[in-house]
Amino acid sequence: MKAMTSKEITKKVFNKEPFFILDVRNETDFNDWKIEGENFEYLNIPYFDLLDGVEEILDQIPTDKEVLVVCAKEGSSVMVAEMLEEAGREVSYLQGGMKAWSEHLEPVKVGDLKDGGAMYQFVRIGKGCLSYMVASNGEAALIDATRMTDVYLDFAKEIGVEIKHVFDTHLHADHISGGRKIAEATGASYWLPPKDAEEVTFNYQPLEDGNNVKIGETNIDINALYTPGHTIGSTSFVVDEKYLLSGDILFIDSIGRPDLAGKAEDWVTDLRNSLYNRYKQLSNELLVLPAHFMIIDELNEDGSVSEKLGTLFEKNHGLNIEDEAEFRKLVTENLPPQPNAYQEIRETNMGKISPDDEKQREMEIGPNRCAVR
Repeated sequence: MKAMTSKEITKKVFNKEPFFILDVRNETDFNDWKIEGENFEYLNIPYFDLLDGVEEILDQIPTDKEVLVVCAKEGSSVMVAEMLEEAGREVSYLQGGMKAWSEHLEPVKVGDLKDGGAMYQFVRIGKGCLSYMVASNGEAALIDATRMTDVYLDFAKEIGVEIKHVFDTHLHADHISGGRKIAEATGASYWLPPKDAEEVTFNYQPLEDGNNVKIGETNIDINALYTPGHTIGSTSFVVDEKYLLSGDILFIDSIGRPDLAGKAEDWVTDLRNSLYNRYKQLSNELLVLPAHFMIIDELNEDGSVSEKLGTLFEKNHGLNIEDEAEFRKLVTENLPPQPNAYQEIRETNMGKISPDDEKQREMEIGPNRCAVR
């Protein structure tokens, strides 16, 4: 019996490998959030139903593909995996359980910059969060970093860059930002949209429309574009006249929700204006890099998440609703459940509360719910 890491499973997701998962969490947790893969099969049997043995489920466990046992924190999956091994089956268990899956970040190179350097995307495969590093001439900027700050610091060291700037496109409500912590560790400038930062308890650089921040010695402008709607301060970035970092305004298969500060009716007009007017003024050739993905189908062949803006204007349903009343109805009435502990997460990102690491993990457990489809 062996432990399988989140990184190993991520590769199976990216490679679309056939895989079988026995998830021993309770049915509600499984239905709310699970490890997703295009060719994955699942069996959900709560751990407590297996305390007397696994004999009754053996005929449901395949022998022709890899089998992984999954639970919340690891312990239950180890015990079930041991029972399956004793019954003659070869299985693995998820190291660290779904908590580890929620925190794994996989760096993927999205593309090059015109004058040298590269754009990297960090795929938080279990949570659907996407963050970015723009690297050029020994310097780097981070956008929408998660609380797993060591991953970014280690990666910067690995590729030989110094983090000079850290940005959040908006005040996040579904995950805890690592931006301030990284800025403190590296001496980098931390930038926030001021309209989202009225209640923060720390110093920051105001990120406003028209800000240009150069990374490295090459002329790589990070051009801030004020695009309210998901939050009142939501700000997009155009990097190197090639990449559009859209934050939580526009996703590949959906658009941002305007209700996480309780302002859906107030902000829906801003959301429509950002998507239908401001983005329309941009080049269709820009590669859209969002801050989240919702479904596994949004991943490209290499595991990255991106699409040209022109393609999204053709194919994304949220960008093709001509009737304004219908659009308003979609984004105010057709909303998924709000993220777990989203108010506490917002207060953490404002600096008002400082939960310990274990509490932060608990606050973030579950899928991202920043989109409207």
